[in-house]
Amino acid sequence: MAVHCTIQLSRFRKVLAVGVAFAVGWTSLASAENGELAPQTKLRLTVVQWMPTKGEYQQWGALGGEFIVSQAGTVLLPVIGSIPVGNLSTSGLAEEIATRLQSKIGLVNKPDTTVEIVEYPPVYVVGDVTKPGQYQFRLGMTVLQALALSGGELRSDAHSQDEIKLVGELKGVDDDILRCMARIARLEAEMSGTTEIKFPQPPLGNSESRAAAEIFGQEKIIFSARANALDRQTKSLSELRDLLDAEINVLQEKIKGADLNIKSAEDELVGVKVLVDKGVAIVSRRSDLERALAGFRADRLDQVTAIMRARQGITEATRSLEGLRDQQQTDVATELQKEQANLDQLRLKRDVAQRLLLDTLASASNAPRPGEPTLIEFSVTRQDGSGEPKQIQVSEATTLLPGDVLKVTYNKQAPASSEPAAASLNAPSANDTKSEQARSQ
Repeated sequence: MAVHCTIQLSRFRKVLAVGVAFAVGWTSLASAENGELAPQTKLRLTVVQWMPTKGEYQQWGALGGEFIVSQAGTVLLPVIGSIPVGNLSTSGLAEEIATRLQSKIGLVNKPDTTVEIVEYPPVYVVGDVTKPGQYQFRLGMTVLQALALSGGELRSDAHSQDEIKLVGELKGVDDDILRCMARIARLEAEMSGTTEIKFPQPPLGNSESRAAAEIFGQEKIIFSARANALDRQTKSLSELRDLLDAEINVLQEKIKGADLNIKSAEDELVGVKVLVDKGVAIVSRRSDLERALAGFRADRLDQVTAIMRARQGITEATRSLEGLRDQQQTDVATELQKEQANLDQLRLKRDVAQRLLLDTLASASNAPRPGEPTLIEFSVTRQDGSGEPKQIQVSEATTLLPGDVLKVTYNKQAPASSEPAAASLNAPSANDTKSEQARSQ
């Protein structure tokens, strides 16, 4: 008798659950077919009017376009402003827009207005699924279809794949952190002007030590190459300055020779002028000397100009030589700042990866193994008429609405024990007890 009651109660519960799920699915399907516009629904508005003078329909492009229903359930349109959607369908909203346009603009007849749904709000699948996230909604979408889009229920092999990905990502982040720290050590050595780099302590392990040695070796090569480049630039500027100094010395010697030529020409010109005045020398001789003297003076001016240019070159070389170190310090400081910021980001990324790995390992212990019986439960969080979220229990055949949040949970189903039923079947009844007592008497 007890077993029979238990079976009847179990059947009643199943029938009740199916009935509730059917009612929820029927309500959802009816709401979707009625076309109620949920928040975040993208609409396309088209407004046209018949122009008798032209014999054609003219589209009002300034009023049409694509619009999105706000979270407050309103649509903001040009000219007429905000319109509450409420429980309006697309046809009802088009009629409301036409009425407001007629009243706002003062039209004799209502313009022909159409509203069509371009894109529904997505549905969200969370919980114990392979790929939680948002998925595009379509009319008639059921819970089972949304579960299929999300990759189905979470499996132990999916946990294993996630663990492998997270371990690989964590290893890559650790390598990036090591490279970043090596670059920072090299930049700090360049800033201080030392000839050696103080690298951080490499991680333990043969493979990690080899990777660290390779990274440190690369940074040493970069350090030496940049130091050699700086030395070459410094040496080149120093040699240029010495060359210009030597050129100035040569030009100064030439100026001294030019001064002697000018002095000799001037003395000779004075004597020739006296002879020309006495009629002993011809005038052309004086003219030749004057031209030669002018040439000597022009050469001297060219040499003075060359000295000024050489000194300007020395000044520029000295300025470049002094600014070379400053520019190098500025570049190194900028790189160092970027690397330190990058190091902070990498450490944060490593912490997040470690937490995700720990969470994955923790959830993997509760994931069902192949062949292990599980009981899947579905619940939908949906906004009611007042805009408040409400959670309802649904079945896999329930029809979803735009913006629904589907949560999938599974519970390990304990194997049914037959011991209580067997005990009840084997237990003696009251009549059997009385008969046994009568026989014993």
